[in-house]
Amino acid sequence: MKNMIKIHLLGSLASLAMVPFILWFTLGGSHSELPNLKNESNVKPTVMVRETTAAKNATLKNELSWTFGGRPQRGWYLYDLLIRKTLNTQSESGSADFAAAVGVWQKEMGLDPSGVLDEDSFMKMVAQWQNYRLKDRTLAQPDQLLTAPSSDFYDPERLIELRQLERRTYTAYKRMLAAAIADQSLGLQRVRGELAPDERYFKIISAYRSREYQDRLRRESPNAGSAGLAVNSPHFTGRALDIYVGGEPVDTRDSNRAIQVNTPVYKWLVRNAERFGFRPYFYEPWHWEYVR
Repeated sequence: MKNMIKIHLLGSLASLAMVPFILWFTLGGSHSELPNLKNESNVKPTVMVRETTAAKNATLKNELSWTFGGRPQRGWYLYDLLIRKTLNTQSESGSADFAAAVGVWQKEMGLDPSGVLDEDSFMKMVAQWQNYRLKDRTLAQPDQLLTAPSSDFYDPERLIELRQLERRTYTAYKRMLAAAIADQSLGLQRVRGELAPDERYFKIISAYRSREYQDRLRRESPNAGSAGLAVNSPHFTGRALDIYVGGEPVDTRDSNRAIQVNTPVYKWLVRNAERFGFRPYFYEPWHWEYVR
């Protein structure tokens, strides 16, 4: 009797195992297209993990809480372009491909390759950006500086002592500007190969600033914090340029920076400035430093 029960059970199990194949042939499937049940069970969890990771990034993009320069920050949406350049991806930040690119970068940085751009990973990326900036903040000497024409400045009436910048930086800026003017997709107003007097984009807002001038700015803006006005500013070197990219020229409010990071000029700088030796200060879309 026991042997008979075993035989019936084995027969039932075998029948159940054949159900997917019977259905496949009934519906017209060919032998070469037999369902791979083993692979199917492995694919579904992988797809689900990618979708979950992508969803986390989509949330963190706007909701991640972090601190910079003593100021609480929310999300990394303002740095989306810089992030994608760092990851060498054009994929949207809420996509599975973006998550995969994050994972590759995390592995290169010695982090857990989760694919999620969480606080630890994002701060690691911020540190990487900061490391690209000027290391030597030595005060520029008079013979290292030149005075640029007023036509190069956002404010053409800027005082002559505030129109100085380091010589090599000015040369690199003019080369970069020529490339931007030649790029017709930007639609810059030009006259005989130069920016038109009425064109504001790419004009210099500020360049060399002396310690005395910087200290005065700090006194006038006591709540700017270290993220706003550095004690050892790269502007001392004459190799830091504030360039007009849109919105209010140097306003760090999120609403203003959200305008700036979406202008064609800022996007162009993110893609091209490095070719001319300039690196960004991630927190200020207008701030670029000549690092060669």
